[in-house]
Amino acid sequence: MPSDVYRRLADRLDAIPNGFPRTDSGVELRLLAKIFTPEEAALAANLHLTFETADEIAVRVGQEPRAVYRTLKTMVRKGQIRFNRKDGKLAFGLMPFVVGIYEEQLPRLDKELAMLFEQYFLEVQGGLVQNGPPIHRVIPVREAVPASIEIYPYEKATQLVGHASAWGVRDCICRLQQKLIGKGCDRPLEVCLALAPVSGAFDHSETTRAISKEEAFRILDDAAEAGLVHSPGNFQDGHYYICNCCTCCCGVLRNIAEFSVPTAIASSGFVAVVDASVCAGCGDCLERCQFGALSVPESVCVVDAMRCVGCGLCVSVCPLQALKLERPATREVSPPPETFAEWIVQRAEARGMGTDW
Repeated sequence: MPSDVYRRLADRLDAIPNGFPRTDSGVELRLLAKIFTPEEAALAANLHLTFETADEIAVRVGQEPRAVYRTLKTMVRKGQIRFNRKDGKLAFGLMPFVVGIYEEQLPRLDKELAMLFEQYFLEVQGGLVQNGPPIHRVIPVREAVPASIEIYPYEKATQLVGHASAWGVRDCICRLQQKLIGKGCDRPLEVCLALAPVSGAFDHSETTRAISKEEAFRILDDAAEAGLVHSPGNFQDGHYYICNCCTCCCGVLRNIAEFSVPTAIASSGFVAVVDASVCAGCGDCLERCQFGALSVPESVCVVDAMRCVGCGLCVSVCPLQALKLERPATREVSPPPETFAEWIVQRAEARGMGTDW
């Protein structure tokens, strides 16, 4: 019985636009069993992405409403499902595995869960980020874009932070997961920024430490200095997080480094260019680039525009200011979807899905 419950939940999670690829080994079922009890998995497998009250869900699953309500509230506390308000009542909805359920397991992440996720990640080989618009996009570090170039609000990390009404920071689950399995790097851990449109949103969170707007700006600068790539969700408005991560740890960026999935993350809309008359070929930029886009074959830096995601980290360490970001002349840059809801629709269309989620 329990294995059937987890199969149903796995199928349900794969039937929404984000997706949850299945594996030959069935490691995804062990992963879900680590996170959900059989009762919780059975209930989650019957949820929709749209929010419903406990009474509505109880009718569909044929259970007593008060018992369903108690279970749903427990699942919210365990980061398994989403909640909102509907007609003055709490309402509940299915949460994607990524970005969603997995990231919310930060307070409960242990070595067993870390190992299960690593096995799943390696077996699906980029399947979590393929098919449709990328989950994340890159935002350039602020000093990398010349003042003469127009830059849209959604392309500026400082703009996303400035528009929020509450700010928080949490440990990077990607870097913590890699540390638990004996891998990863020594870059800063507490760098994952959370944003909210309501003041005090993180004041009582067990996962996210409430911070000021000024501290959020400082974390952005510290992350860039440490060589971390800024990446929020791949849409223009309604941002609720900014990841600051690296290709050796990040569950999204690793797909580029390890599985050569170029669509794992959307480019910033910029590309690094070199002023050959200024470049001294010092190579300071090479270690800074995590995407293998730079080389110094003959004492002058060369950029592989097809590998450059426009993060600007190389620009920030060039001692002679020979590097800068520009709009690419060889490819058209399309704006990201306006909202997360639009991203969901585009993702569903790319996967050949309907709209009954």
